[in-house]
Amino acid sequence: METIQVYGMGCSSCQKLYDLACEAVQELGANVRVEKVEDLQALMAAGVMRTPGLAFDGILVLQGKIPTLPTLRDWIEKAMPAE
Repeated sequence: METIQVYGMGCSSCQKLYDLACEAVQELGANVRVEKVEDLQALMAAGVMRTPGLAFDGILVLQGKIPTLPTLRDWIEKAMPAE
């Protein structure tokens, strides 16, 4: 996985998910970029119907909810290629 996208229009929930994603990546020491995507056309193109949305390399994995930090860390670890 190279990129985590957090989709949202700037609400507090979207910011919280972005912060959690950044924290999880940092804790894991993963070489993964976290992007905040706020463009409405990009949200629609990604299929996000409820914000915040979360995608790994453009594949939507969650929308309308905020996972806990341990859950998000686990998802990121599982999405990372085996070394």
